Amino acid sequence: MNRLAELTKGIWKENPIFVISLGICPTLAVTSSMTNALGMGIAATFVLMGSNVFISLIRNLVPGKIRIPVYIMIIATFVTMIDKLIAAFSPALSASLGIFIPLIVVNCIILGRAEAYASKNGPMDSLLDAIGMGIGFTIALSCLAFFRELLGEGKLYGFPIPFFKADPALIMIMAPGGFMVFGLLIALKRFMEAKGATK
Repeated sequence: MNRLAELTKGIWKENPIFVISLGICPTLAVTSSMTNALGMGIAATFVLMGSNVFISLIRNLVPGKIRIPVYIMIIATFVTMIDKLIAAFSPALSASLGIFIPLIVVNCIILGRAEAYASKNGPMDSLLDAIGMGIGFTIALSCLAFFRELLGEGKLYGFPIPFFKADPALIMIMAPGGFMVFGLLIALKRFMEAKGATK
């Protein structure tokens, strides 16, 4: 049961975007389309899984004074791997995400999980934590992108949606629209939690 809780906590209870509010800059930057959001979510999940497990395995070997540089080097290795894989298999997605894939190296979510969780727990628990946080991150990105692409471009995954295509609200794919959707989704989540608590 504990391991199930480790896996699921990042999806709702400790969602990295809607609860912990980490990684907001890339979140708002890449959520103007569902394709970008899904690509970034999968990339971040891969890096989280690889770095969490590896850091967990070497946690007792790394001196405390140099742990952060070591963690960053490990994270950078996995980021380079996923960056090259995306460039090889999906050049269009690589071009669309641009600098935000390499910037995963300094993403607060990745480094935060390495420092707060992987450095203190075993490989299996660290892997479950990474999967849960990665899924939660991907869901959060997809929720933001769904509303922003639908309302801002009248499309989903690049395909026109008849009713919405006629008169899209372009502000939704710009920074102010991103902040509006982000705020409304956080408010919705808190409302649902408050309603659940009263029941």
